[in-house]
Amino acid sequence: MDTKRIAITGMGIVCPTGNSVEEAWSNIAAGVNGIDYISRYDRKLTQNQLAGEVKDFDPAALFGRRDARRMDRVAQFAVEASRQAIEDSGLQITPDNMYDVGCIIGSGVGGINSFVEAQQGIDARGHRGIKPLAIPKILSDSCSGTVSMIYNLRGPNHCIVTACASGNNSIGEAMHIIRRGDATAMVAGASEAAIVPLTVAGFNNMTALSRNDDPASASRPFDLNRDGFVPGEGAGVLVLETLEGAVARGAKVYAELLGYGHTSDAFHITAPMETGEGAAKAVEFALRDAGLAPKDIDYINAHGTSTPLNDTAETNALKRALGDRVYDIPVSSTKSMTGHLLGGGAAIEAIFSVMAIQDNYIPPTIHLEEPDPTCDLNYVPNTGCEHEVRHVMSNAFGFGGHNAVVIFGENKDNGSS
Repeated sequence: MDTKRIAITGMGIVCPTGNSVEEAWSNIAAGVNGIDYISRYDRKLTQNQLAGEVKDFDPAALFGRRDARRMDRVAQFAVEASRQAIEDSGLQITPDNMYDVGCIIGSGVGGINSFVEAQQGIDARGHRGIKPLAIPKILSDSCSGTVSMIYNLRGPNHCIVTACASGNNSIGEAMHIIRRGDATAMVAGASEAAIVPLTVAGFNNMTALSRNDDPASASRPFDLNRDGFVPGEGAGVLVLETLEGAVARGAKVYAELLGYGHTSDAFHITAPMETGEGAAKAVEFALRDAGLAPKDIDYINAHGTSTPLNDTAETNALKRALGDRVYDIPVSSTKSMTGHLLGGGAAIEAIFSVMAIQDNYIPPTIHLEEPDPTCDLNYVPNTGCEHEVRHVMSNAFGFGGHNAVVIFGENKDNGSS
């Protein structure tokens, strides 16, 4: 196995708790709820009233009116999060290294706002109602493609679509690209902007969404009275590079990406295996890749969607993979504050995991009032806590049986082997 060490040198975020890493993490650490009533469309169109929307986001101010119109909302989020991450990293893209820096920005749904707009256009005016850039804006790879073009990233360029595991798969595959020498640095993460009636009604009709209309209690992972997830939107992007290269250029190293494990349940198109077998294997493979044991994990950022099936299955998976040690590990779900960003969820949660290491602080699971007896771990209810955090595991599981787990660790020795 290639033993190149992978550094996290930059991070950027747009999400329901803030549009910068500092703002978003500060609110997450404090247990601030980013979920509120839907404002993106007329709420009478759907039974569900709540979402974790991105607030105070002005595409015209960020990109100019012309360029903003050329991007779907999902790509706008990806570009802004990537801008933050690249600037934060201090990585300069030049003619000498542009083919050594690549990009993977995943998305579970892609440009669905543009899809809905195009359908409305053709219903109203036939083929004349379709704008020339409709198809490029709809495609999920518009995120990675647009970021690559703006920043002249000419290395490997991919879009990973694995539903709610897209973020972790993107980060993990970016790590593999660097390890095998196909790039020295990668811009990696995921974006989602799917708060439209089509998706909200669709998830509702398959009984995946909470029908609780109280923003202060709808997203309640691991609680006995949880009844589904609350949709969210946003993007998270990280800059990954070889630790050796990061140290050589004097970059700040937030943490190292130590391990990545991924499996398939091969069980059901939407439901997880109740035993957690497939997810447990992904945890085991991530530990093996990182060269760690269960005793080394200090915190787990759970997938924790607030659906009855997922939270129980994830708890079972953690018990299966980590044994009795799991009862000593704080586990929390930041989706209790952001809602579920679908493909973008794992990417922002990767950033929260890195910040937990930076601050030696574990964020809470808010709205957890009456724990489900089947969910009997320490989910850090309602109030975060200071805690030594050297290694963090972050889980992501998606429709289709996708399981993806990443492990981050503190950087102790600044790159020496």
